[in-house]
Amino acid sequence: MNLIINGETHDMSVETIDEVVEHFGLQQGLVVAEVNGIVIERNEWENTTVTEGMRIELVHFVGGG
Repeated sequence: MNLIINGETHDMSVETIDEVVEHFGLQQGLVVAEVNGIVIERNEWENTTVTEGMRIELVHFVGGG
C-alpha cells in the first residue's frame, strides 16, 4: 500500500502505525507520530490501522549539543 511518510510516497506492507515506525528502525520512545494532522498517542500506535494514501508525519528526536 502507498503511504505518504514525511511528504514522500512509500510502498509498504504494514498494518499499523507501530509497524510503520518499526519499518524505519526508529526508537519508539523518541518518535511522535501524526496521522492526517492528528497526533497519535504512543499507546494507540498498535491499534491505529493505516490505509492507502494516509499521510503520516514521523518526528524523531535526537540528542546532541
